[in-house]
Amino acid sequence: MANLDSFKKEQYLNLETFRKTDVGVKTPVWFVEFNNELCFTTEPQSGKVKRMHNNPTVKIAPCKMDGTVTGEWHSGVIRFLQKDEAQAVEKIYSKKYGLMKALFDLPNIFKKKPERTFIAIKLI
Repeated sequence: MANLDSFKKEQYLNLETFRKTDVGVKTPVWFVEFNNELCFTTEPQSGKVKRMHNNPTVKIAPCKMDGTVTGEWHSGVIRFLQKDEAQAVEKIYSKKYGLMKALFDLPNIFKKKPERTFIAIKLI
């Protein structure tokens, strides 16, 4: 199994998901570590979610905010988190990203909080 150490000090990971045609789509995302998995959140209607429902295999690498890869690629398998796990991951997000997360959430302060899907990646 791959080691999570290469992601310890990182803010972003480059997530590669795969279309039905096996063409990869890369997206930089914020992430946190939870129970020896790397977790991230996205909108349930996103292309990432659709692709991962069709193919749970992903590749990830540490990266900069613009997606420039700064480390080695690792293979992984995703799973969708249950509500209790998602709540725990949300707290870790707030701790890790602090003010950046608060600013990201600011537009939603006066409207209904948008639905989010939480996903865990287990490295293989």
